[in-house]
Amino acid sequence: MGLITFLRSFRPSASQFLISLLIAGLGWMSGQALSRVDQDLRIMYTEYTLGATDLAHISADVMRYRNTIIRALEADSQKDFERITESLPAQRARIQHAVDRYAAAGLRVSRSGRSEPEDIEAVRRSLDQYFSVASTTVQLLTQEWLAPSATEREAIRRKAEEHASDNAGPKMIQVSLALDRLLDTVADVAKDMRDEGTAAIQQTSVLIIGGSFFTAFLNIFLTRRRDAPLR
Repeated sequence: MGLITFLRSFRPSASQFLISLLIAGLGWMSGQALSRVDQDLRIMYTEYTLGATDLAHISADVMRYRNTIIRALEADSQKDFERITESLPAQRARIQHAVDRYAAAGLRVSRSGRSEPEDIEAVRRSLDQYFSVASTTVQLLTQEWLAPSATEREAIRRKAEEHASDNAGPKMIQVSLALDRLLDTVADVAKDMRDEGTAAIQQTSVLIIGGSFFTAFLNIFLTRRRDAPLR
């Protein structure tokens, strides 16, 4: 009953209300800033640190696909050729699935003006072009083993090798360049988020320190003014 009576009779002064409001405001603003920094740190880890790892895996898978094509060119028999090339569809699906998974990870745009979705589309286009050229190489090699004579097989083999050298090679370079640009963009966005987080922490620290000194000064000043008439 005593506490209820005290609460009913308690009337905070304007100075107490102002100081309490300042303290609550400082706490709310600090909490918002730290929450934003925490969210950015989570995004940097889940989308950019892990995303860069996924892109490195994509690059390795593309190189593995290319090496499979080269092994198919060097196959000594139709049986070896079929055994080597039977894994190509699964490798291609794994590469495309990895790109789609990364693209669906909630991407951002860096301050540099470069957009990750645009760079991802460039990777997809270059991959589609390379896969198209590689498929043509595989089709030529398939025709080689179906040719009736050794002369025709030799001619088709030479055509497949020239096609792989003149077309697949440059397309592979385009894939590598597109992946490198995407990795650069990922690094730029991560750096922007890190700089934003550092600036937010610094601003919050200055705000807390300045607000604490101001609140302390205001508390002393208002208390002295309130006590002066009493004396």
